[in-house]
Amino acid sequence: MLYKKFISPSVSLIIMGALVIGFSAVRALGVLGPSSLRWVLPLSFCVMAILPWALLTANGRRQIGLQRPDMASRYILAIVTGTGAALLCFALGYLLFGKAVDNWFVNIGNSYKAMMDTSAMSFWMLSLIFTIPAMLFSPIGEEIFYRGQLQKTLEQTFSINTSTVIECTLFALIHQVHHGIIKTESGLTYLPLSGALWFVLMFLVAWMFAWLRASSGSIYIGILSHMVFNIAMNTCIFLFLW
Repeated sequence: MLYKKFISPSVSLIIMGALVIGFSAVRALGVLGPSSLRWVLPLSFCVMAILPWALLTANGRRQIGLQRPDMASRYILAIVTGTGAALLCFALGYLLFGKAVDNWFVNIGNSYKAMMDTSAMSFWMLSLIFTIPAMLFSPIGEEIFYRGQLQKTLEQTFSINTSTVIECTLFALIHQVHHGIIKTESGLTYLPLSGALWFVLMFLVAWMFAWLRASSGSIYIGILSHMVFNIAMNTCIFLFLW
């Protein structure tokens, strides 16, 4: 049994749908809203991370991957895939758009600059302020929620492949608030070409994380790969695009 006894499969699907909408709204507010509301983003990741203990049985938590992987070598695979995916995203963005705002990593870097005055900060200070939170909050929260609880909830109704397509699509869509939808002096606007490419990249990255969890039986492998992706992403931003 995945969910606790008082939650049926149909009810669990409704709950997860409501949570997806709620977390998406909070994320949009935290990224695109006023800087005073940035704190809602890490808070939402923390809520994502603790949901399995509130809603799932002990067996359900194991089903979503809250257990050790089948082989320790999976951790090496996580590091390699996370690094490789981030470097590929960086190379593609730089080759296509250089340092223009259409480059997804440039736009993410600009969102960091909008939070505070970073003009006098060194690489190590930038990493301390931005990379450590990016390494912890979103990888743990998102992997447990999207690749874990949402994926398994969908599998109660749909096939594994269909469930993976749905959760990867939702993951890619919400990442449009990090690139695609941008804030300008005249308000919000959309970058159609680079936004669409960023959607495809995030869908493929999400599929990679899903494959890592499914093939290893452990959500921890996806979390590690996601952590490494964010570390490599911020390193590229601070070293080459800042």
